[in-house]
Amino acid sequence: MVFSPAAAHARGSKPVLLVVGDSLSAEYGLARGTGWVALLQQRLAQSEIDATVVNASISGDTTAGGQARLPALLRQHQPTHVILELGGNDALRGLPLASSETNLRAMVKAAQAAGAKVVVVGMQVPPNYGRRYAEDFSDLFARVARDARAALVPFLLAGVADAPDADELFQPDRIHPRATAQPRMLDNVWPVLRPLLG
Repeated sequence: MVFSPAAAHARGSKPVLLVVGDSLSAEYGLARGTGWVALLQQRLAQSEIDATVVNASISGDTTAGGQARLPALLRQHQPTHVILELGGNDALRGLPLASSETNLRAMVKAAQAAGAKVVVVGMQVPPNYGRRYAEDFSDLFARVARDARAALVPFLLAGVADAPDADELFQPDRIHPRATAQPRMLDNVWPVLRPLLG
C-alpha cells in the first residue's frame, strides 16, 4: 500500500511532520524542548493546526547518513511532510558536493514517492571556505528543490549567522546557535512550511 497525504486526510488522520536533520535540529547543547523543532510543535498548536512533529535529527549526521536512515523512517512514521535539514556536516568534513547533492536528491525522491510534501532546508558555509565553494554549496540546495519541485528554505541560519549580534547567538563553538537564536530559525522555516499544511 502506498501512503499518501490525501489518503491520510481522507481517513481523518492529522498531518505528521518528519524532520530529518543534524545537530542544528537535534538541540545540540540546548535544554530539551528549546530547539526550533520543539518550537515548531508549539507554533502549530498556537496556529490551531493539529499535527505531530517527529524529530529524527542526529548530531553529526550527513546527507549519506540521512539517506540511509530515511526509508525506515518513512515506513515507521508515514509522514505527510518531510523537512530535510542536512548538508552542513558534509561541508565541515570536506565531502564532495556532488555526493551531497546526489544524496539529497535521493532523499527528496524517496519522501515524495512515499506521498510526502518536502521542504529542503538550505545551509551556507563561512567565507573562509572560499567564495566558489561557498556559492556552489549554497546553490546545490536551491537546485535540488527546484528540480524536484520541493519547497526551499534558502538559509536556516538567516538572521542568526549574518546578524550584527551573531557572536552572542552562538554557543562557544561558533557552530551551534544558542536557545535565543532558535525562534529566528523557526521563523525562517515557518513561512515556507505553513502553506503546505493547507
